[in-house]
Amino acid sequence: MDTYLPQDIQDGLDRARKAAALRSHKLRVEMPDGSWHPIMRAWDGGFSLEPERASQIRGLVDLYDGARHMSRCLIVASSQEAGETQFEYKRMTEASGTQPVDFERHSDAPMGLIEDYS
Repeated sequence: MDTYLPQDIQDGLDRARKAAALRSHKLRVEMPDGSWHPIMRAWDGGFSLEPERASQIRGLVDLYDGARHMSRCLIVASSQEAGETQFEYKRMTEASGTQPVDFERHSDAPMGLIEDYS
């Protein structure tokens, strides 16, 4: 059995599907200038955006899950399929809450110095 939908109904269903996908994800990509765009879909090697938003995105970006900074990535646009532009990671650095140090921290090191003021 074949099902045929008129083009305007199919377009409306596609718009509703795209809007639902954007609402269900909190993932977003943020540019160095502070502008951000919601991610439609994400996988291990990349993510996808709406084609209208993807024209100005390239290079170094930050990935966020809500307010949590996940990683800093160098990206490149790879393809455009099914109403979305797909990007691949060339480099991905996980974000951490601490600054890197150039020395070894011992587990039994004192946390501070207590002086005697008597």
